[in-house]
Amino acid sequence: MQHRVRAVLLTPNDTMLLIKRIRPGIDPYWVIVGGKIEPTDASPEEALLREVREEIAGEAEIVSLLHSIETDDERQDFYLATVDKWSFEDRTGPEFSQEGRGEYLLEEIPLTTQALDAINLLPQEIAGVLHKAVERGDLLAAR
Repeated sequence: MQHRVRAVLLTPNDTMLLIKRIRPGIDPYWVIVGGKIEPTDASPEEALLREVREEIAGEAEIVSLLHSIETDDERQDFYLATVDKWSFEDRTGPEFSQEGRGEYLLEEIPLTTQALDAINLLPQEIAGVLHKAVERGDLLAAR
């Protein structure tokens, strides 16, 4: 089973950092920063911090495990985390240089239900979890 970790990254601007994916023949969609746990990672949390460094050249602080999604062949753990500085231009993740992967754009999305409703955030289950957390004010409180 593939194990992935994702960071719901809250910024000092009361926004969330998401990656907009643009691929030929597919409507744009947004994903949460993260990736698979490597055998060299000491823990899921260490894998998450490595992925944040690779994908946005940022240093995150993990707040808590927010949600997990498990299917027959994959588990994704979504952590709530804060980040104060990042540099998408300095990213080093291997996926960014692979031919045919399309575009990756880092976007700050306001922590509002309207902003979440305006994008196609995948997977849909985490979009619903985040929508409810924003309604309750949980994400702003975590920042």
